[in-house]
Amino acid sequence: MTRRLKVGVVGAGVIAQVMHLNYLRELSDRFEIVALCDISSDNAANNAQLYHIAKTFSDWRDMLEDDEIDAVFILTSGSHAPIAIAAAKAGKHILVEKPMCFSVAEGLEMKAAADEAGVTLMVAYPKRYDPAFERFREVALRVTEPRLMRVTTFESPFLPYIGHYSLAPVSPIPPEVVANFRAETAAAITRAIGESTPFLREEYHLVLLDTLVHELNTVRGVLGEPTSLEYVDMQSGALTVILKFGELSVAIHWLDLPGITRYEMEFAFYGPQQRVTLSFPSPFLRSAPATVEIIEGEPGTTKSRSVREITSYESAFKLELVAFHDAVVTGKAPMTSAEDAIHDLALCEAIIRFVQDRHPIADPSAIPTLASAN
Repeated sequence: MTRRLKVGVVGAGVIAQVMHLNYLRELSDRFEIVALCDISSDNAANNAQLYHIAKTFSDWRDMLEDDEIDAVFILTSGSHAPIAIAAAKAGKHILVEKPMCFSVAEGLEMKAAADEAGVTLMVAYPKRYDPAFERFREVALRVTEPRLMRVTTFESPFLPYIGHYSLAPVSPIPPEVVANFRAETAAAITRAIGESTPFLREEYHLVLLDTLVHELNTVRGVLGEPTSLEYVDMQSGALTVILKFGELSVAIHWLDLPGITRYEMEFAFYGPQQRVTLSFPSPFLRSAPATVEIIEGEPGTTKSRSVREITSYESAFKLELVAFHDAVVTGKAPMTSAEDAIHDLALCEAIIRFVQDRHPIADPSAIPTLASAN
C-alpha cells in the first residue's frame, strides 16, 4: 500500500493554486493536505475551503509545530531559506519552489540543515521531470560532433494563461508585512551579490533567480557543469549568456516581450547531420505537452526528414510531485536536490560577477564552502 504523506503548504499564491494544490488533490493516494499557511488569513481560508483543508495558519512558525505534518511545501515568494531551515529542524521533509533561495550561502545552510535532520530537500524544477526532457537529452547526447546548443526564451504576460482556472480570490497583504518582506529580500540579495547597482540587483532577483534558473538547470541536466562563463550581455528586457562545456558553446537568450501572449522556451542542439529541439509551453498550462523535433539529413544528397514528437501528456508538475514522494519514501536523493540547485545559484552569482568585472569565469557553477560563500 502506498504511504500517504501529510503535507503542510506554505503560500497560497498563483503557482500553489494553479499547480501544486490541484495535483496534490489528484495524487490523493500519495498525499493528504492537512494544513495551509498564507500571510493573508483570508487567502488561507479561501483556499482551504476550496480544497477541503482542515487547518489554516497565517504564520509558518505555528504550522511547523504541528506534529501531524510529514512534509512542507514552500511556495512563497522571496528566499525560502528561513522556512526550509526551520522545517528541517522540525523534522519535516521539504519541497521548495525555485529559486530555492537567494544565494549560495543560504543554499548551503539549507542543505546542511536537511542533511543534519536526515530529511529530503527537493527543489521544484518541473522541466527536469518532463518525459520530453529525457527524450531530448537521449537524442541530443547521441548527436555526433555537436556544434552549438542554443536556448531561447520569450517571456510573455502570465495572466492570460491563468484566466480560465477557478482560483480563490486574493486578499490584500498588510503594508507592514510587505515592508518586512522587501527588507528581507534586499538583505538576501546583498548577501549574494553585495550592494551592487539597483539595475543589477533587480536583474539578479527578477530575471536570473525568477526565470533563468530554469534554463540553467535544464542545460546542466543535459551537459553537466560548465567549464567557463564566456560572455554576458545584460540589458533591460534582454539577456544573453554564453557558456562553454569543454569545446561546446551554449548560447542562452532571454527576452521579455510583454506585448505578445505567446510564451516560448526552446532548447536546440545542432550537429552536422542532426538538429534536435525541445520546446516547452507556458508553465501555467496544465498538461500542455512539450515537444521534441528531430531533423536529419543524408550527406551529399538533397534528402532530409523531420519528426515532431509528443512524448507524453502527463503534467511535469504532477510527475515532479510523484518524484518527491518517491524520494521521501525510499530515502534516495531526488534528481533536483539541494546540491543540484546550489549549482544554479552559483551560476547566477557568476553572471553578475561577469557583468561587474567583464572577464571570463572558469567553473562558474562550482560550489564553494560555506565559509567562503559567506
